[in-house]
Amino acid sequence: MKKQIFLICTGIFFLASFANNVFAHCEIPCGIYDDEMRIQMILEHILTIEKSMNQIKELDKKEHHDSNQLIRWVMNKDLHAGKLQEIVSQYFMTQRIKTDDKDYEKKIRLLHQMLIESMKCKQTTDLKHVNQLRQLTKEFKALYFNLK
Repeated sequence: MKKQIFLICTGIFFLASFANNVFAHCEIPCGIYDDEMRIQMILEHILTIEKSMNQIKELDKKEHHDSNQLIRWVMNKDLHAGKLQEIVSQYFMTQRIKTDDKDYEKKIRLLHQMLIESMKCKQTTDLKHVNQLRQLTKEFKALYFNLK
């Protein structure tokens, strides 16, 4: 009995440890899409990246900064840049943009530029990349939803 409980607990622990790697969307396709929500998620990631960059800069100014806190902000910045890249590539480029879409090349170009800027956000704390991401997201949203 104790062995069975141990195996069950180990299994639950194993599954729980990988739970954050489960993505909210599939490639079945399930037909459940919320494009507007994904755009809002991208904007939230951009805001988080910006806050992280600002916190890194503030901590770096201090003569005796808390290295652990600095590392946390860097990891947070990189994590959210990666999540943004996941939405752009896995959701929009893989599932939503079709080769016969009107303005296909423009959409793919904007999404690719977003991937590059988010990569640059991982590499630096230069806020120009955050601003560029916001602008690209605005342009993509207008093109994607056919807004003028």
